[in-house]
Amino acid sequence: MSERRVIGSELLEQARQRGRIVFEVMPGDIVTAMATETAQRLGIALLDGPIEKPAHPVTDGATALRRGLYRRGAKWIAPARQQNRQVKRFGKIAVVGAGGVGANIAHLAANNDIADEIALIDISPGMAEAIALDLNHTSGITRTKTTVTGSTDMAQVAGAAVVIVTAGRARSPGMTRADLIGVNKRIIHSVGEVLKVQVPNAIVIVVTNPLDEMTVEMLQVTGFPRERVLGMAGTLDSSRFRASLAKAASVTTADVEAIALGSHGDEMVPVTSLARIKGRAIHELLSPVQIEACVKDAITGGGQVVALKKSGSATIAPAHSSVELLDHIRGAKCGSVPVSVMLNGEFGLNNVVLGVPASIGMSGLLEVEQMPLTDHELQLLASAADSIRQRLGPQ
Repeated sequence: MSERRVIGSELLEQARQRGRIVFEVMPGDIVTAMATETAQRLGIALLDGPIEKPAHPVTDGATALRRGLYRRGAKWIAPARQQNRQVKRFGKIAVVGAGGVGANIAHLAANNDIADEIALIDISPGMAEAIALDLNHTSGITRTKTTVTGSTDMAQVAGAAVVIVTAGRARSPGMTRADLIGVNKRIIHSVGEVLKVQVPNAIVIVVTNPLDEMTVEMLQVTGFPRERVLGMAGTLDSSRFRASLAKAASVTTADVEAIALGSHGDEMVPVTSLARIKGRAIHELLSPVQIEACVKDAITGGGQVVALKKSGSATIAPAHSSVELLDHIRGAKCGSVPVSVMLNGEFGLNNVVLGVPASIGMSGLLEVEQMPLTDHELQLLASAADSIRQRLGPQ
């Protein structure tokens, strides 16, 4: 007999994307409070299973042929899929740092047409301007309405609803993310001083490594509430974990539900107890050795990219992860998403930034989802918190 499923808001969001209006809850399944709220918001009915499947209607060949020919006709228009939520478009977003991650974020955001304006800012003269011009040249193909501007002037963040900070030194082979604390802390403080003056009401997404520590620094220098300073980490770590599990099980990532919490580094906590492959607990399909290898692969994924590139770190996956957060903020995606936030008692932790499942919106952090973790996983979270505090020193 398979283990009970934990039904979270992500499963309901995926069900809605597939056009489902009913979600079957089997005996023994655990439905989180966030999932119940998401179901109500999306108009999905949670029904106790097993649900009796209706008999498949039998259509004679002539009728089937007539219907098929009609759908090929010029007069037939496919019905638009109904949307039960409002998707907002940003007036302006700003990306500080036009390196590999920043440039890819601007590219994805412009291509998805999620804002009227994207301001790309970099200290290197001409770099942000060149990328902005290059992206604007693509609009003749993509037909996007987004305008991209480039500048060396940090004052160009003014008016942005969201500022994504990618500026900072990248890792080299042999370096850990913690090795970057000294140099990147100075950059975060410099950027933060401008943000608290130019965009006092903006949401700030920190991508600069070491991510959790730099999110703490951004909170301190800006004085912004925890709701408006988020770290992009768990989205990327979870993606790497899902990709590894899918490869080990020889399935697609669409068949995998998994999340990674904790620190964006060696103290990462890929949550194996709740991970599912095609709705089944991963230990039903993978051996303990395979699961441990997937956990290690998620933790070392960034380092693997650094080792192969020789200079610089991952750029494409972090950019997609950042845009994932933008989509949640503007309502294009709903449910919880792993994101680094300052904890205030959640999971028994205080005054430390860690990656946790959370709901976010146009005002920033809405709620941290307290998903059920094993005692071992909670201990790993606490250990990650202690490591971050030690690396930052007295605050």
